Amino acid sequence: MTLPTRSSKSSTAVSDGVFSLKLGFIVDQLGGQLFGSPDTNISRLFPLARAVEGDISFLNHPKYLPQLESSLATCVVVGKLHQAPAVKRGSCIVTDHPYAYWAKLTQLWVSQQPTKLFPQIHPSAVVDPTAIVHPSARIGPLCVIEEGAKIGEGTWLKSRVTVSSYCEIGNHCTLHSGVVVGADGFGFALEDQRWIKIEQLGKVVIGNHVEIGANTCIDRGAMEDTVLEDGVILDNLIQIGHNVRIGKHTAMAGCSAIAGSSTIGAYCTIGGGAGVLGHIQLTDHVHISAYALVTHSISKPGTYSGMFPIDEHAQWQKNAVSLKQLHHLRERIRSLEKNNNH
Repeated sequence: MTLPTRSSKSSTAVSDGVFSLKLGFIVDQLGGQLFGSPDTNISRLFPLARAVEGDISFLNHPKYLPQLESSLATCVVVGKLHQAPAVKRGSCIVTDHPYAYWAKLTQLWVSQQPTKLFPQIHPSAVVDPTAIVHPSARIGPLCVIEEGAKIGEGTWLKSRVTVSSYCEIGNHCTLHSGVVVGADGFGFALEDQRWIKIEQLGKVVIGNHVEIGANTCIDRGAMEDTVLEDGVILDNLIQIGHNVRIGKHTAMAGCSAIAGSSTIGAYCTIGGGAGVLGHIQLTDHVHISAYALVTHSISKPGTYSGMFPIDEHAQWQKNAVSLKQLHHLRERIRSLEKNNNH
């Protein structure tokens, strides 16, 4: 969806310092079926249970239906399944996908805010003369962009982001505070009881429309590049090891980690605190549950869960093999019990 620029019509208003949008303007821009007056002003987006007059909220799950019935929100975005109780309660917007509609509404809300002037490159940022920064990119306070790095169109680096030498950030990306792109990967060789550093000769290449959460670290490649394809979303405090490749529109939750040289497919999700060991491949549409540990490649789409207590490695391997056979053993026992009963 391409969001509109600020309209010259009376779709927005600022009264006594309070910004508002009319319901009619929201529906004109985002679609949906409005039940209520298009001239109603909305001054805040807020959760259903705590919304008050002037707020708009949304209902995306049946378990929150009691909150809908008691909510004081001026308008609620709902799906067709909940149209009747929403209309009975008051103004509402009915749409096929309420949560996606809400996401677009948040974007519309931000795009229509009164314009604030910011320097494209903050005076405290350090940008190497050989770096290439698109004129429309915004570089926040205390950012560092090293030699040969490239920053694409419409990209926003928030405060204290570091983009190391020769790393590339695509168009319309957002990197939140403290992100480090292109730190050295964790590469060392052991010889004579000491570690010898392996110089990291690759870079990081990030595609378009990528969002990276605060204090996430993406290591540069050892020889090949570390690559994040278009539309990847990373939460806060994530570690991406060297030579990792993450497919388009994959999303990872906070504190997850991908070890070096692993490949994650497109449209995957990695739950919070989950880990993927090195040199592993996940096919497209694989979903890893929170705190799971992926120890082998996965070639079949689906949802995968599980973790196992730490132990001496040889014993852990034996227990893991036994655990995988547990269901089969249970069925054999049931069969034996059934035969004995006869």
